[in-house]
Amino acid sequence: MKEFQFTTADNAVEKIKSGDRVFLHSAAMTPHTLVNAMCDRYSELRGVEIVHIHTEGPAPYVLPEMRESFFHNACFVGANVRQAVQTGIADYIPVFLSEMPLLFKRGILPIDVAMISVSPPDKHGFCSLGSSVDISVAAIEAAKMVIAEVNPNIPRTHGDGYLHFSRIDYAIAVNTPIHEVKPKAISSTEQKIGRYIADMVEDGATLQMGIGAIPDAVLAELGSHKKLGVHTEMFSDGVIDLVEKGVITGEMKKVLPNVITACFAMGSKRLYDFIDDNPSVIFKESTYTNDTSRIRRNPKVTAINSAIEIDLTGQVCADSIGSKQFSGVGGQMDFIRGASLSEGGKPIIAMSSITRNGESKLVSFLKPGASVTTTRAHVHYVVTENGVANLYGKNLRQRAKALIAIAHPTHQEMLEKAAFERFVGVGV
Repeated sequence: MKEFQFTTADNAVEKIKSGDRVFLHSAAMTPHTLVNAMCDRYSELRGVEIVHIHTEGPAPYVLPEMRESFFHNACFVGANVRQAVQTGIADYIPVFLSEMPLLFKRGILPIDVAMISVSPPDKHGFCSLGSSVDISVAAIEAAKMVIAEVNPNIPRTHGDGYLHFSRIDYAIAVNTPIHEVKPKAISSTEQKIGRYIADMVEDGATLQMGIGAIPDAVLAELGSHKKLGVHTEMFSDGVIDLVEKGVITGEMKKVLPNVITACFAMGSKRLYDFIDDNPSVIFKESTYTNDTSRIRRNPKVTAINSAIEIDLTGQVCADSIGSKQFSGVGGQMDFIRGASLSEGGKPIIAMSSITRNGESKLVSFLKPGASVTTTRAHVHYVVTENGVANLYGKNLRQRAKALIAIAHPTHQEMLEKAAFERFVGVGV
């Protein structure tokens, strides 16, 4: 094996040209040293397109003074780029997570440069993409040039995320901690929601959940369950305790049994230590984890997803606040559909009934300009702190009645009036 060659960040990013499309590695694997070095060249560059899904940490390429140099055109909107997208400095591509890699593989978004983070190579010359395989493998395979940060803190993960060092054109050595997202305290509202959902989870179920207080609240209530599996797009710290207690075993799964299957993970150092060289956790591309035909093969798939607002017919808006883009389509529809087709599956949309400002999240009509992330035909269960509404097979009037019953008490009268006006004789 030839010696692994390193260069400086400044030298590596000199290879980026005006007009290039640059892919950034996802989530906690965002290569910030390279990003900062690239942005230091903003006065020299024009029209460089930045493509990625969720990234963590600063995103200097969306600063107003860099508008002529960089154009953000991402498939998911995180907190670090949200204002830029909402003010028109940056833009967003609506696409399912299951289909994002196809944008690169089919040449719809050709990649000139992929900037990534990897572990040091092993004795065979293979580096690991760490905690984010997701759409990154496809971007790397499509890229004309690969620039990598080699970081000893990055966990070596099993699955699709191996990359031979010979595929890397320019590498820089860094030794920086991985971005951590530590679990937040669970509120009483979230705890109630967690209990309702935990009661719906059957022994032997396959779970899909994301990051945040509600998924953590659900996981905290599953300590007495048995033979649970995980097939998800992402996971965080909440699964570790259940693995250690023997609750999550994966033995009932049909797709990759006995292991946790995901395409990325994000959390605390405890999580990164957990996934490091752990053969019981397999990271696959999102075309695999989020493939509806594959998800449905698992038993009792219980998919837990969130929403910003839901109208009285069951339309779910989960990625915009009115016309302002808030996040992205992501994998919600992939798993809602997959769970609904799974034998004994339960697709769940969970949210608190009101916002921090006391506004109802169950509404008569979605806000003007709001996107429909999940259609009313796909929705089965909606859970708030006030209970569970099963909309599957219900007509419009029945749906309105069921949703009003789990709305916040201070808003139920208003919703009843709205339902009566919309569906004369709704009889709530």
